[in-house]
Amino acid sequence: MSSLSERLAAANSGRPANESDVSSDESITGAAKHRINGPSAKPAKGRFDDLKANVHNELLVQLGPQLYDANLTHAELESKVRAALTDVMAANDQPLTAVDRHRITQEISDDILGFGPLEPYLRDDDVAEVMVNGPFDIYLERRGKLVRVDGKFNDEAHLRRTIDKIVSRIGRRVDEASPMVDARLPDGSRVNAVVPPLAIDGSSLTIRKFSADPLTVRNLIEFGTISPRTADFLEACVRGRLNIVVSGGTGAGKTTTLNVLSSFIPSDERIVTIEDAAELQLKQDHVVRLESRPSNIEGKGAVTIRDLVRNSLRMRPDRIVVGEVRDASALDMLQAMNTGHDGSICTVHSNGPRDTLARLETLVLMAGMDLPIRAIREQVAAAVDLIVHQARLKDGTRHITHITEVERMEGDVITLQDVFVFDNSAGFDAEGNSLGSLKATGLRPKFLDKMAHNNVTVDPRVFAPEQLR
Repeated sequence: MSSLSERLAAANSGRPANESDVSSDESITGAAKHRINGPSAKPAKGRFDDLKANVHNELLVQLGPQLYDANLTHAELESKVRAALTDVMAANDQPLTAVDRHRITQEISDDILGFGPLEPYLRDDDVAEVMVNGPFDIYLERRGKLVRVDGKFNDEAHLRRTIDKIVSRIGRRVDEASPMVDARLPDGSRVNAVVPPLAIDGSSLTIRKFSADPLTVRNLIEFGTISPRTADFLEACVRGRLNIVVSGGTGAGKTTTLNVLSSFIPSDERIVTIEDAAELQLKQDHVVRLESRPSNIEGKGAVTIRDLVRNSLRMRPDRIVVGEVRDASALDMLQAMNTGHDGSICTVHSNGPRDTLARLETLVLMAGMDLPIRAIREQVAAAVDLIVHQARLKDGTRHITHITEVERMEGDVITLQDVFVFDNSAGFDAEGNSLGSLKATGLRPKFLDKMAHNNVTVDPRVFAPEQLR
């Protein structure tokens, strides 16, 4: 059996490990190639991949079961992997530049300790979303814009191993029987994966990144998502125990806004959060986090958002925060808001404040209850106090476009009143960036009395209309 150095040399030079198996002509040809390329030449792409594969395999042989030892912390495992990797690379007597050596070490380390080719993008703070369309096609969202990058997986099997590593950490699975899955990374980043046969051109993986330090209201003000006085107003609304629905399209930033609003909840209240994949990062002391669960391979054991909302009512919550209402759980959420759990917050997908109400009606009907539309609308009007609508604009920026009060029923229609509206009359600058901002309409909401009962008042000057500068 050839030594490690011989195997690595063979991988790098394209020769078999056993010199005796090579004819003298082939040896001369190989030597000629070595003279032509020079001792410091960079390995060709195919040979570089072969060398990397050999180093990777040798590392797996050395570490063996230690890679799956549950008693090892991540830091201990990382230390062992890097030490073994250093030894294996030192045994390679083939000429490699410092750049090549570092690249091989980093890529193998990322594969074993992280998520392979995705690791550089997950470490990049400017990347908001990573989209993998098959093993050779990776896109990123940077500053609201989509860009394609050169990174890729070795093949479909490499991509599937990475997906399995992600979903198995939270006890979920993805295979032909269950080809779609929602999961999360250890830092809370949201993950969605779809594998064949549903994904025709190779597995699809989408990761919406969450920063290690969650965005604060100050960050949203700096980004232009919200103005300082509307931020103060929303903080007063949360402390005043208004029931708030955060609405918007996919990728509009609803979860970030929900996280910021939830941060305004006083620290002496008991908060129960309910999510499909735990993303909220609340800093209060008394937080109970619940996460739904899909069915097992036998199709049993599923626990839905609706089950968790119903159960949360028995947990003595002061506030119920639901990451996203997308099914019949809307009925239970409205019931909670109407039965003494004021100050609850949730998100809903919609195109605007009026569409939010229509969507809630549709979701309630999904509960299978034979309720007349008027009864559902009365329930919505009584439960919801405020709609905060958010959108992603053409320039890639995210803005709160409406802060709207839900008033009451007039006939069969729920009346709405805009308190703040995004004014885009200034248009765009030369680079296509929006010059609009969130402006007060001059109307005072009627829920100020409800807030006053909770000892929260708002300066009337907050509602004074602003003029575009």
